[in-house]
Amino acid sequence: MRKFRLSSTALALLCAISLGTLGTADARPGGGSSIGSRGSHTWSAPPRTSITPGWARPMDQSATPRTPSGYGSPGYASPSPMPGYGAPAYRPSYPVRHPFLSGFAGGFLGAGLFGLLSGHGFMGGMTGGTSFFGFLLQVLIIGGLIAFVLRMFGNRGQRSPMGMPSSTGAPPVGNAGGSAPVTLTNDDYMSFQRLLLDIQAAWSAQNMRALASMATPEMTGYFNAQLSDLASRGARNIVSNVQFQRGDLSEAWREGNLTYATVAMRYSMTDVTTDSMGNVIDGSSTEPVTVTELWTFVRADGRGNWILSAIQQAG
Repeated sequence: MRKFRLSSTALALLCAISLGTLGTADARPGGGSSIGSRGSHTWSAPPRTSITPGWARPMDQSATPRTPSGYGSPGYASPSPMPGYGAPAYRPSYPVRHPFLSGFAGGFLGAGLFGLLSGHGFMGGMTGGTSFFGFLLQVLIIGGLIAFVLRMFGNRGQRSPMGMPSSTGAPPVGNAGGSAPVTLTNDDYMSFQRLLLDIQAAWSAQNMRALASMATPEMTGYFNAQLSDLASRGARNIVSNVQFQRGDLSEAWREGNLTYATVAMRYSMTDVTTDSMGNVIDGSSTEPVTVTELWTFVRADGRGNWILSAIQQAG
């Protein structure tokens, strides 16, 4: 009998060693990673909340390709230059850029040509030395004024109101993907809390059909891969006694006929991973842990329910 107990202990130890690389400390749904998609906001950092004062961790896995779309939105890294960025900006013609100065110079020359056509000569004629030198003086004064005004307007066009060099040619800043903010209701927040609890329960029961009804196909695929990996190692993760503590909306927006909502949620739970014989590999069935994550939900406007679209780790 003693020999059998030693064999069981040795077997449990071998299982623990073989599962050492599994990272079971974060074996809950999502595996402690940042996974999923947030539409055009996937590669932009969610706005901070009172319970997530730091930036969320970028996506470790996502079906959304990382592109420079959404330029100017708060992201995790500087986006790649947009096509044509930094190239010389289009420079309109002089009359378009300076319509008032063009009219002034044109009026000055037009007055001289009108004098020639009317028989009075350029600037009323030059019948004597005094008139000639007076004409030259007028030309010099008016020419100097024109040069001064042109220089002043040219400098203003190349500098920002604060005197710093302008970023001519930079793409305009706007909402990523043309998204528009939306307002949520109390029913929406209740749905988020219910999904948090139901997804944890379906996860512990290894009920993939239930998970597929509460998550996008992308998230369902991640859950399936994670559960399959645990099963192939002879392990099982059980999350129980889930208690929602606090939530805070990070952002909610609409893209086409889809509405997204990213919510920071803090909850406690008992998170334990066992082997095929029920021996605890990691975690505790008695000591609860507290987790803060950002969950993104999506739904089709006017039809369907909220479903999970992404999980991101906070801090």
